[in-house]
This record gives sequence, structure tokens and C-alpha cells, in this order.
Amino acid sequence: MTWQEESVEEERVRHIPIDERPKLVLPHGGRVAVCVVPNLEHYEFVPAQVGKRDPWPRTPHPDVLGYGLRDYGNRVGVWRLFRVFDRLGIRCTACFSVAAFEHFPELLAACEARDWDYMGHGVYNTRYHWDLSEDAERAEIADCVETFRRLTGRQLLGWFSPSATYTCRTSDLVAEAGIRYTCDFHFDDEPVPLRVAGGRRLVALPYQMDLNDSALLRGGDDGADYAKIACDMFDTLYEEGATSGRVMSVVVHPFIMGRPHRIRHLEAALRYIASHEHVWFATGSEIVAWYEGQHWTDPRSARPEASEL
Repeated sequence: MTWQEESVEEERVRHIPIDERPKLVLPHGGRVAVCVVPNLEHYEFVPAQVGKRDPWPRTPHPDVLGYGLRDYGNRVGVWRLFRVFDRLGIRCTACFSVAAFEHFPELLAACEARDWDYMGHGVYNTRYHWDLSEDAERAEIADCVETFRRLTGRQLLGWFSPSATYTCRTSDLVAEAGIRYTCDFHFDDEPVPLRVAGGRRLVALPYQMDLNDSALLRGGDDGADYAKIACDMFDTLYEEGATSGRVMSVVVHPFIMGRPHRIRHLEAALRYIASHEHVWFATGSEIVAWYEGQHWTDPRSARPEASEL
């Protein structure tokens, strides 16, 4: 099979086993770059459109229970998270629904006051990108980029598709919109260059879904389980990072880890990580800037005969 016959997603990234790659040298002698990612989402009370997946399948709309559990995050939980991150001096990367900043300007003001970084997470977390046409998906991404620029005066640099919904065009479209990194792929513990249309650059930044409270705690685990998994993951990456740098994402949702019975476990895990000497707490944009400046390899060089997608 030639490369032209492979699927688009298989062609996006060159496969190199992690132990066979060049050494990654993190800044400041770091072993692990730790990126703390609060997901600041907003969910529609009555979704404007329902496609392949119903955001509220439990009952006919509105689902007051489902909506209320999530709205707790923006009303209460996120403010607990802010206090934890402030105490520890951690600058985070907000993974945000652009509607959250439109509906709750206090939320954006609090992030701006802390000089947080940002990755776009769609318009609402109830508007999925599955089955969107190319023009419709481009318009959703443009809405995020343009609204963020209107609200902050800056270009949006990071992306994670809403509710992890993705099409075969997403990487090309976010790169086209000027975004520099994506967390849509969950396949590595190092940044990876992606091949996208137009000769643009796009980095796949590690986003470990197995340390995502939304994935973990809905299965019956609780705050102590999350903290143990976080510490165990960190210990392994820290040991491996003595040979070559690793990236660890700590993903939290205010409506989950911002609950009164869980918040202390998150703080304990972050304090444990911060107690180690060779840890670089960094934002998504900082990690990608370091990677592009020191370790970028053009993914098109993986096959010399390859042309643009």
C-alpha cells in the first residue's frame, strides 16, 4: 500500500516508537512538563440542534438534573479551583466553550486576571462536530477564534473539539484558522507534529484522557481515586523523564473536581507533583513554543515523496 492509499488520519503522523525518538530536553532541567487544564464548559438548557448524539438522553428536554449538575461548575466549582491554583501558583490552560465566556463575563475576567492560557473547546459543549459539513465545521471553529479575538484581542492558539467530537477535516480546519496545537489526539506522552493541509504547522499536545475527571469519576471512582491515579501517572513519567522529557496533562472539570468532597484531593495531588524538583508547570502554548523552537521536525519529511494533503 502506498501512502496515497492510506487514510487521511494514518497519514497525519509519522509512527516512531517513543524509545527510538531523539531526546526531548525540557527547559530548566525539567523531566515532566505538567499542563493543568480546567474545562470551562457551557451546556445548552435546550439544545438548538440534536444530531447523532442527544446531549440530554435521560429525559425529554429540558433535563434539569443533567443541566444543573454541570451548571454547578460555573456557579460554584470553578471558584474553588481558582483558589487552589492561586495557592499553588499554577498558571492554567483553560479549555473553554466560547459561550461560557459570553454568558459569564466574570469567568473570563477571572482567567484574564491570572494570565491563563486558552484552548478552544467549541461554542457549546452540547454542539457536536460529528457529521458537520466542511463549511459548517469551519464556521464553528471561526466563531470560537473570532469571538476570542473580540473578547481578548488575541489569536486563539489551542484547540480541543467539543465533547471530543472530531471529523477527518478538523486538524486541517483548525490549522487554517491560525491555531497552533490540538488536544484531539490522545495517543502520546510527547508533543507530536501533525501533517496538515497548506503546509501549515500543527502540534498534537498530550491530553491524557485516563487522567480526565469526566472519564474517571463517572465510572464510580471519586476524588481520592483521581489523586492516586494522578500521582501514579506522574511517578512513571517523572522516572522516564530522566531519559527524555514527558508531558502530563491534569484535566479537571469544575462541576466534578470543584465539588466540596473532591477539591482537597486535587490540591493534594498537585502539591505532591509540585514537591518534585524537576517539574515544569507550563501552559499549552508554552509547551508548544518550546517544542517548535527546539524539537520540531516537519512531518512531511516522513515520506520524501509526500505532497500536501
